[in-house]
Amino acid sequence: MASEQMTRRRVLLAGAGDLCLRAGRLLAQRGDEVWALRRRPPADDSAGLRWLAGDLTQKLHGLPPGITHVVYAPAPDLRDAQAYRAVFELGPRNLLAALDCAALQRLAFISSSVVYGDHGGAWVDEDTPACPAGFNGSILLEAEGWLRDRLACATSLRLAGLYGPGRLSLLRRIASGSARVPRGAGHWANRLHIEDAARAVVHVLDLPQARDCYIGTDDTPQLIEDLYDALAQMLGAPPPPAGPLPAGMGNKRLSNARLRASGFVPAWPDAIQGYQGLIETADW
Repeated sequence: MASEQMTRRRVLLAGAGDLCLRAGRLLAQRGDEVWALRRRPPADDSAGLRWLAGDLTQKLHGLPPGITHVVYAPAPDLRDAQAYRAVFELGPRNLLAALDCAALQRLAFISSSVVYGDHGGAWVDEDTPACPAGFNGSILLEAEGWLRDRLACATSLRLAGLYGPGRLSLLRRIASGSARVPRGAGHWANRLHIEDAARAVVHVLDLPQARDCYIGTDDTPQLIEDLYDALAQMLGAPPPPAGPLPAGMGNKRLSNARLRASGFVPAWPDAIQGYQGLIETADW
């Protein structure tokens, strides 16, 4: 028992939203000690997580000693550029100042594929130059670099668009007829099921020799009009009419080859199949 306790990892979830909680529960189920940091922790939690109250944009106090693994995954409001910058500029600084960095074995920074910007539908991998078009991508890229300059154990997971339980906005827009899609534009969509994203986070923490970044996406980029039309058919709704996408959605096809080469296999390799399961089981 003493040996088992010595080898148990001590994990901190910095910004305990949906993705982090799913990853944290996977970690707790296998015996890791997991703390979850949030400004307003829930009153109770039955998933084996230990809750901490704290604001990443402020000086942090009372973090557990000997944290070995960190997942940095806050989810600030994209509509507030100042708050977004504070979370990703001040947050990493405040966190590292409060931790014993000598004990850290891995810090997984949850980033986004928005750092790549638009590539005209071309394939994109981790060696593709990042050229973010919006403030969020620029801020994330700066935070990635800041962490890598200070921690050899820091790695970034650049996630595609997440879908899954609790993430039904696209399906609701298609079902209601409010969705629009750029027809004939050759625009690609990249998706990752939220449960695969959580598994990818755990996988990155487990890697003994992680690379500096990984793209987290499924195996199958979809032309966005094909994806939307398939979802409409599943929902029994008419195909969405032509129209522009929201600003900032760069056109690219993301490759998960590096993540797959490290041993990760998505359970939902194709978003159309993944959405089919979601539609069949979702509580509307």
